[in-house]
Amino acid sequence: MIRQDKLSWNKGRADAMRGAFQVPQGPRRAVLRQRLHRGRGAAGEASLACHQLPQPQERHSVIRGYARVSTDGQSVDAQVRQLRAAGAEKVWRETASGAKTDRVQLRRVLDELDAGDVLMVTRLDRLARSTRDLLNILATIAEKKAGFRSLGDTWADTTTSHGRLMLTVLGGLAEFERDLIRARTSEGRARAVANGVKLGRKPTLTPHQRREAIKRVNAEKETLGEIARSYNVSRWTISRLAP
Repeated sequence: MIRQDKLSWNKGRADAMRGAFQVPQGPRRAVLRQRLHRGRGAAGEASLACHQLPQPQERHSVIRGYARVSTDGQSVDAQVRQLRAAGAEKVWRETASGAKTDRVQLRRVLDELDAGDVLMVTRLDRLARSTRDLLNILATIAEKKAGFRSLGDTWADTTTSHGRLMLTVLGGLAEFERDLIRARTSEGRARAVANGVKLGRKPTLTPHQRREAIKRVNAEKETLGEIARSYNVSRWTISRLAP
């Protein structure tokens, strides 16, 4: 009987101690945490502030469209509708020739591209007219870790591995074409020199005028400016004449 009473007393004492150390829930728990951090000093307040700061939200990629026409008589509305239907959140509209490399709206949309964004056009010729310009623009997009997609040219899509491969091949072909042009130009210049052709700008003075001007300079009766005006050339042209 005594043993049973002792066991009951020990059990009641354990339940009381467990209740005393039980962590409260709800608002009382938040108050207790604040008091605990406050008791730890500056380190505790900093830890509490870290727990209360909102976590940064992950940025989602944005599809940006670019629509262009060459003249004021044309309309970009059809392009804008296609880009909107394909998921473009914002579309930059421009009226300018595709031969111009420095276009205001194109520069703006490229400046706003962030990592993960996609620049979308309806056709490649809306973005660039030459292969060189296209590759330069794609290089700018790649530097920003963004993608490119053309709705009318399914192979021109850097968001897929197949599209990246095709554009890499296109870049290699353009580089090969430039090397061929450079080689042909050098060969043509060498043949012209061998045939006695003088390259460069045509002289402003004939051989007779050069000899006459040199004599007038050596006579020192006229200034260089006066001699130059008589031949309708600059005084620097006369000053460079060999004596």
